Formats: sequence, structure tokens, C-alpha cells
Amino acid sequence: MTGVHGSGLDARRIRFGHGDRLIIDGMHLTAPGGAVTALLGPNGSGKSTLLRLIAGTLRGEADALELDGGSLTAMRRRERAQRVALVEQEWSAAEGMTGRDIVGLGLLPHRGWLSFEGEEADAVATHAALTRAGAFEFAERDAATLSGGERQRVNLARALAQRPTLLLCDEPTNHLDIRAQLDALVLLRSLARDGMTVIAALHDLNHAAAFADRVVVVADGHVQAAGSPQNVLTRELIARVWRVDAEVLTRPGSDRPLIVFDTEHAVAR
Repeated sequence: MTGVHGSGLDARRIRFGHGDRLIIDGMHLTAPGGAVTALLGPNGSGKSTLLRLIAGTLRGEADALELDGGSLTAMRRRERAQRVALVEQEWSAAEGMTGRDIVGLGLLPHRGWLSFEGEEADAVATHAALTRAGAFEFAERDAATLSGGERQRVNLARALAQRPTLLLCDEPTNHLDIRAQLDALVLLRSLARDGMTVIAALHDLNHAAAFADRVVVVADGHVQAAGSPQNVLTRELIARVWRVDAEVLTRPGSDRPLIVFDTEHAVAR
């Protein structure tokens, strides 16, 4: 896959409701191949729901859901799992499963549940995924004993073992310390440079400003703005969407924005 960039994701008019509430109301999301797209928005804006709809773990409606020109909704479940990997914030493991066992689950869409062919190749792929995600030291640990940050890295390794074209990450820096957060974001950028389409839901606007090629801001069931961090993350948009005042500076040594929040006052709701 290295150096080969697909056209990416094109999701048109996605809709999803729960009861009488319409959570996602006709969103149109594009994410180019070979780039990191940061999905931003306040709590409850539908970021996690949107990722699950794209991954197919949640059912909704869409006029089109295409990856590299092919329809995801027309794919069989196994084929879709070979193309799309979702890293969720929280997950549970069966009793007695090790970190290596969890990562091995990422191979199932390619090998099947009962396949014993290619065990050596599977072991190599699992080792590579654990190493690249910085999770090799957790390979033989009982998954139930892992901390939140350790589980996050193992889950990312599981997604890498899946060898997806599209990687969806829901708060990939959640539970991680500062060094591990930066390592995770550098990894996502590296995967994108290798040709993967990467979409990451993030809370930290400065992480998005520093690492994303494109940002999509969602709120109230709609896309509020989309484009480069430099063009989208303005003081006016931050005040309107997050109800906080901020000064948007330029990060030293680059043209990317650096957001400094007013810790004394918030914009009146």
C-alpha cells in the first residue's frame, strides 16, 4: 500500500435517529485517501455515531457511502471488514485473552474463524502490528489487567492487523499520557502517508490543528465547516460551535494554527 493513495471516503446525506431525536441529519463527509481527517465537535454532536455508521456496526441511512469509488453498503460484511477498521474508545475482552489474542482478531476477516493456514504469516503480522502500535510489551498480558491507555494501544494494533484501507479512530488519544498521545498521532499521520484513509474523532483542537490534513466540524446533526485546519479553525467558528472564546495564533515553525483558550470567560450560552 505504501505510496498508493486511493480516492478516499465519500459519504453523502447520512441520517440516523434515536427515538424522536435526529442525531445525524443528512451529513456529507469526505475524507481524502493518504490523509488524516480530524472529526471535531462538542459532546453529543454525533462523532462516534458517524464513525460507527461508516464502519457498519450501526445501521442508518445514506444516499451513498463509497470508499475509493466502491460502495461500502453493497459489500458483504466480511469484505467490508477487510477494508474498514474501527478503533472505539472502549472495548471488552473475553476472560483469559492476552494482548496478542486481541490483535489476532484483526486477522479474522482475512483468515476466517477456523482457518489454520498461514500461522507463521499470521504471527508475523500480529508481531508487526503490536510493534508499530507501541503495544508489544502487552502481548502476553491478560487483557483484563491492562490500563485504559494500554488497552487503547492494543486496540489500535488490532486494527492495524486488519490491514484496512480506511481506519476510523474514536478518540485515539483517550487514556494516553502526553508522550503516548503524540506517538499515536504521529502513527496515524504515518499510516496516511503510506496511503491509508484515516478519520479520527478528536476532542483536542490543537491536536487536530497540528496533525490533521483536513478537519470536519460537526454539531446539531450537520457539518458546520470542512477544510484545512488553517481555514476552518477560526476564532469565530470556535465561539459558535464550542461556546468558548479563543485566540488563534500561528504555531512556531509552521503555518498551522495554535489555539489559546480564554480560561477566565466562556461565551454565554
